[in-house]
Amino acid sequence: MSSRRVVITKHTGTLALFDGDEEVLRIPAVTGKNAADKQREGDLATPEGEFYVCYKNPASKYHRFLGLSYPNMEDADRGLRERLITTEEHTKIREAITTHACPPWKTALGGEVGIHGPCPNVTWTHGCIAVTIPQIERLYDLLEIGDPVTILP
Repeated sequence: MSSRRVVITKHTGTLALFDGDEEVLRIPAVTGKNAADKQREGDLATPEGEFYVCYKNPASKYHRFLGLSYPNMEDADRGLRERLITTEEHTKIREAITTHACPPWKTALGGEVGIHGPCPNVTWTHGCIAVTIPQIERLYDLLEIGDPVTILP
C-alpha cells in the first residue's frame, strides 16, 4: 500500500491528495445533491467517514472509476439497527471490511460509491465524487487498491 491518502471535504467541494503529510494536489470535486451523510440507496447523498479504494475500473461510463468501501462498518451497524439490511448482509460487509475487499454494493444502504470523471449533471452526482477527466486520470494512476479516503461533511 502506498503512503497516499485522499481527503474530500463536501462543504468546500474539494479533494486533496496527500503523500504522507504533504498535500500534493487539491482540486474541485462535485458530490451528491443532498449535503447530508448517505443513509440509503437513492438518497442523492455522498457518504461521510473513513473508506479505502477497493476497486478500479479503467473503462467506466464516467471515464475512470475508483470504487470506495461504502458501506463501512459504521454504516452497516446503523443499517442493521434500522433494519435496512439483514444480519447476513451485515456479516458480508464486516467480512469485506476485515479483508480490505469491496463490501456488498447491492443493499438498501446503497453502493457503487466512488471517485470518477464527469457525469451528465455537472452540479451534483447521485452520491459519488466527480472530478474532471484530466484529474480522474491522474488520480487513477496515483491511487492504489487499499489507499485510504476520508470524506468530511
